[in-house]
Amino acid sequence: LILAPTRELCMQITNELKQFGSHLTKMRIQAVYGGTDIVRQMREIKKGAHIIVATPGRLRDLIKRKAVNITEIGYVVLDEADEMLNMGFLEDVEWILEQAPEKRQMALFSATMPKEISRIAKRFMSSPKTIAIEALIGAKAMIQQQYCLVAAKEKPNALQRMLAFEAFDAVLIFVRTKLQTVSVAEAIARGGHQAAAIHGDLAQNQREQIIRRLSKGQLDIVVATDVAARGLDVDRISHVINYDPPHDAETYVHRIGRTGRAGRSGRAIIFLAKRDERRIKILERETQNKLTPYALPSPEMIRSKQLKDFKEKKGR
Repeated sequence: LILAPTRELCMQITNELKQFGSHLTKMRIQAVYGGTDIVRQMREIKKGAHIIVATPGRLRDLIKRKAVNITEIGYVVLDEADEMLNMGFLEDVEWILEQAPEKRQMALFSATMPKEISRIAKRFMSSPKTIAIEALIGAKAMIQQQYCLVAAKEKPNALQRMLAFEAFDAVLIFVRTKLQTVSVAEAIARGGHQAAAIHGDLAQNQREQIIRRLSKGQLDIVVATDVAARGLDVDRISHVINYDPPHDAETYVHRIGRTGRAGRSGRAIIFLAKRDERRIKILERETQNKLTPYALPSPEMIRSKQLKDFKEKKGR
């Protein structure tokens, strides 16, 4: 049994497993998630499955309908455990784990380790071993970190000014909700930039197409939520902009680690309201590096840069 927070991730895991097990012709893998016909999923499961990849809410429904029996499973995997917490699946996850047998192997994958996830590990895992992969952050990863104090209503204008002035290769912008990914990407496109939104409702092939375009330089700006950006690894990302601040310092570290890769330097800029200024010290402590103030460019500075760029392009 593999539990994942989103339909998109369920499909991605299922596709990867099918490739890994392509030589095992009799192996059956079934993905179950919300937003699709539960009766059809029940019919598919009835044919038999060696591996079930599921979102917690849909799996709980199927167990209650006696369409799935997990009392004798051998392996349980929680993928993106922290995102399941953020999305409100914690109660479902605990209920599901209570139905699983005590004698089973369990693995838990999480980018961050909030106390609620740590509690699940202690409760449902027997003498677990922790494997932590340390990300290069701050000065070690050659990431220049800055903060910009800006009121919420001023953020759209501040972002446009920043993108008009900064010399960037590719930009990853983090927002809080999937609706914002679309609205912010559309606003950026109206400003004359190539931008796309990545969110949980995108089909896997659409997501892969956006990442491919970003990698090849056919697209320069992607707006994403934390869960949708998981696995987005593109070396040419020169700037990470935290349009909405993350819910904790660990997530901030995970976000900014998308730049400064492959020996390159990178920039990480976070928008903060005046009342959130206290977060700066926390982020500095977590990244062991200073965050310096970012001064938004004036209209005169932007015009001067645009004129310079135009002359250079004309000269070529």
